[in-house]
Amino acid sequence: MLEISLLVAIISILLVAIVGTLIGYLIRSYIYESKIARSKEKAQQIIDEAIKTAEAKKRQALIEIKEEQHRIKSETERELKERKTMILELEARVTAREESLDERQKQITRREEHLSLKEEKIEAKINELREKEEEIDQKLQEQERILQDLSGLTKDQAKDILLQKVQEEISVEIAQFIKEEEEKAKFEADKKAREYITLAIQKYAAEMASERTVSVVSLPDDDMKGRIIGREGRNIRTLETLTGVDLIIDDTPEAVVLSCFDPIRREVARLALETLVQDGRIHPARIEEVVDKARRDVEEKIRDMGEEAIFETGIGKLHPDLVKLLGRLNYRTSYGQNVLRHSIETAFIAGKLAAEIGEDEILARRAGLLHDIGKAVDHEVEGSHVEIGLKIAQKYREHPVVLDVIASHHGDTEPKSIIAALVAAADALSAARPGARSESLENYVTRLEKLEEISNSFEGVEKSYAIQAGREVRVLVKPESISDLEIHRLARDVKKRIEEQLNYPGTIKVTVIRETRAVEVAK
Repeated sequence: MLEISLLVAIISILLVAIVGTLIGYLIRSYIYESKIARSKEKAQQIIDEAIKTAEAKKRQALIEIKEEQHRIKSETERELKERKTMILELEARVTAREESLDERQKQITRREEHLSLKEEKIEAKINELREKEEEIDQKLQEQERILQDLSGLTKDQAKDILLQKVQEEISVEIAQFIKEEEEKAKFEADKKAREYITLAIQKYAAEMASERTVSVVSLPDDDMKGRIIGREGRNIRTLETLTGVDLIIDDTPEAVVLSCFDPIRREVARLALETLVQDGRIHPARIEEVVDKARRDVEEKIRDMGEEAIFETGIGKLHPDLVKLLGRLNYRTSYGQNVLRHSIETAFIAGKLAAEIGEDEILARRAGLLHDIGKAVDHEVEGSHVEIGLKIAQKYREHPVVLDVIASHHGDTEPKSIIAALVAAADALSAARPGARSESLENYVTRLEKLEEISNSFEGVEKSYAIQAGREVRVLVKPESISDLEIHRLARDVKKRIEEQLNYPGTIKVTVIRETRAVEVAK
């Protein structure tokens, strides 16, 4: 019974499972068919929308095509219209050109006819003129023959005489005109030069004190002389050895004379001796210490003097070594004239002259300040101060104009720039002005007489004159003894002999004059 029940239950379960499976299958089939139906509907909708979109795009494309066709047609019609207008204008222009050419052709034809008539008339006139020319030539030949018979001269001879006479008259007039213009130009140039120089000197007028080669140190009493000499002269020997200066202790009361041609060493000795006298302690060790300090003080003062000169002249920056060399010029003299003050004065005068004629005033001052830079070491280096200064300026790469000034300010070379000539003039003015250089009247007169004596000693010299305070000598020669070419040689010979036989400050200009005069008196 239990087994039947179990079997019935199993069957029931199987039936239920089969029925459930069948129902599930039917549901799934329904769902699947529903999905298919919805998919078909959706696909149909997509197709319908695609067809609608395609038709809309097709209509839009047709519209755009029609618009493009219309635009192209419009543009084509406009271009055709423009071209038609241009063609019409060209046709009108060509027609007008043709009419103009026709008219011009007619005018050319008429002008040619008129020219033909003129040519015929000109030809007839030419023939007539030829006939008259032949007639005139015959008459001229007849007149020339008559003149030759009367004068006894040929045609060429008469022409040469006439040309010679005209040439002589013109030459005289030209020579007179040139002479007048030269005199006028010289007068104007001298007048302007004097004005510029006077103005430059007026704008810069500084005092100039003469310097000497000795220094005097005052002593509090004569007992100090013995202390300076020291036991067995050891103090004075030490001082002279360390400074290189001669100490002259003579009968001069309360004074010691320091003698040395090197002003820097003399200044070191002066400062050292004054310090020793004030301090009172004088012995070799103390002397060595004081001299060393005095030497440092002088070096510092040299640098300060150089910087002060640069600041005073306003020339800008200089190499430190050049500044020191400038300061050393303060202790250098030329015929009693302080070279640094002379250089500053030359710089200012040259600057004023340059400003008056439109040249570079600052460059002129720089060149004037450095023109004697070689004198700072000319007692230590072989060569003239011009050669030494030129080497120094080249070493420190100075301006070419400065080099030109240094090389030419004493006439060793010809100046290549206007500033070089101005600095040479300023140098001469500074050195030659009264009070600048010390020279006794006797030496001055002797030098002038010696100048004239040297110049008169040459053969062919008629007379010579020392002028401009002995800075120039003018030599008048006999024109029948010396030619124009020989005066240049004579000038060089006079210059060489002056350099060999005379000592003089600055430069001396030698001018040789040869003059031939022709004098006629109109009555």
